[in-house]
Amino acid sequence: MLLGKVMGTAVCTLKYPGTEGLKLLIVQPVDRHLKPIGALQVAADVVQAGPGDLCVMVRSREAALAMPDVKFVPVDLALVGIVDEIEVKPDGEFDVTLKAGRTAYT
Repeated sequence: MLLGKVMGTAVCTLKYPGTEGLKLLIVQPVDRHLKPIGALQVAADVVQAGPGDLCVMVRSREAALAMPDVKFVPVDLALVGIVDEIEVKPDGEFDVTLKAGRTAYT
């Protein structure tokens, strides 16, 4: 999964069958420190994100599977979550503490 910041909206007059009504957003991929990496990209929005939102993105087959109505449409990048909070730990630091779960096996 990747992180990206929504920069704007893309408008298409013609769309492939199955992608009608799908919102397309211009996204800047960012690293874990929220620094831009790479060029701007267009992503299909399935979570109703808006400009300035930090989002979780998926690529390839996962992006096509994220579409709400028709599966296997030609979508290569999709926004599948809006990030509410992010915590970045220093390199090499991991928290392996198991938290109490709701099932007997956790």
